[in-house]
This record gives sequence, structure tokens and C-alpha cells, in this order.
Amino acid sequence: MKKCLLCNQMFAPVLSLNQLLSWRKWHEEQLCHHCLAQFEFLPTISCKICSGKLLQDADKQSLICSDCRRWQKIYGNNVLYHQAVYLYNQAFHDLMVNYKRYGDYVLCYVLQDLCYKNLAKIKADYYVPIPTSASHIAERQFDTVSAIYGDLVNLTAILGKIDGQQAQGEKNRKERLQSKQSFFIKAKYNIDLNMKKVLLLDDIYTTGRTLYHARDAVLATFPKAKISSFSVCR
Repeated sequence: MKKCLLCNQMFAPVLSLNQLLSWRKWHEEQLCHHCLAQFEFLPTISCKICSGKLLQDADKQSLICSDCRRWQKIYGNNVLYHQAVYLYNQAFHDLMVNYKRYGDYVLCYVLQDLCYKNLAKIKADYYVPIPTSASHIAERQFDTVSAIYGDLVNLTAILGKIDGQQAQGEKNRKERLQSKQSFFIKAKYNIDLNMKKVLLLDDIYTTGRTLYHARDAVLATFPKAKISSFSVCR
């Protein structure tokens, strides 16, 4: 029996026959069935570029959402292909408020529980987390994105973030889209990402502005890197 990290009720994790017969250490579930059911998967038919839900203004024939049509106008065919797992609903909103605003570190294990199966299906040479600014790390005492993914894949934290800028979560949609570039490649990393598969990792994809800035920063130094991205939520 385990205690659910959201409701604190005891529950029995479901184990497959392979897990029962194997000596390998398996990921342990952190959420009971009731709490897990509050999170809504992205629809099967979604944007073919970013995994986003197709709203009324989306191009249903081409399966491209309005956000990605906007990025196509800026980047042409060089759009960022993104995979996500869940829709941003009220349950996810409440989870992220407690995780990021109030700094509840334990909730990183909930986010791992929500994404580890999907992330394991994506193979990359380098897994690059979207960095948290130094001031926010000092405030929370941990890096919110690296805390989610650090136990799941080997992270290559080559990106840094300019401090002193307003957090994306505190901005409205227009302000997010108008955000200036704030990422850079750390000088201490002596690696070559050219011709390598690079997966950018974030917690939430909202407008895509953050991940496009991160990709642009990587491409500025490694123009032949093959970059895609992943988040728990879209």
C-alpha cells in the first residue's frame, strides 16, 4: 500500500505481471486512481505540430492549431514539433500553483507519475531542461523543471536564463507572446549538439514562446541540432 501524494489516502498500486516477476526497479505510482482520473489526456485528434487541442479557430483540415499557424508565419517550415500528455484543466492548474507558486517540492513526483510512460517512448541524444532563473531557484530552493525530469532521464543543463524578468506564469497571453529572448548557452559546456537529437523539456506548453526562445538559443550555437520538445501539459 502507498499513500497518494495528492489526497493522502492509502491505495494499492497496480502492477503488471512483468513487474511482479522482474528484479528490475520499476517506477512506483504516486497517485491513487481517483486523483489520477482528475487529469485529462489530450485528445487523440490534436494539432500535429504541438499536440494542442484544436479549438474552433483551428484549421481542422490540416490539423494545425491557431498557435502553430502563428509560428508558421514567423518560422515557415522550421516549426518546433512538440509532444505533451495532458490538457491544462483545473486539476493541473491547482497542482502547478502548489508546485511553483508555493514551492511544494514533493509534487515533482506527481508530475513524474503523469509523464514518465510517455517520455520513455521518446529517444534523444540529449535531454535539455528549460532553466529556472536564479531568483526563482533562490525563492523555491529548487529548479522546478529539472526536479521533474532529473530522475527520469540524464539531463544536459546547457541552457541558462537571464535573471530579473517576470515569470511567464505571471503574464497574460499577449505578454507571453511578446516576451524577449532570455536564454543562453552556458560557456562551461564543451559539447557539440550538431546533428544530435535534442529534446527540450518543460512543465507546461502554453503559447510556445518559451520553447521557441529556448530552441533559438540552442540553434544559435548549434545550427544543425535536431530539436523537438516535450511537456507534461499543453
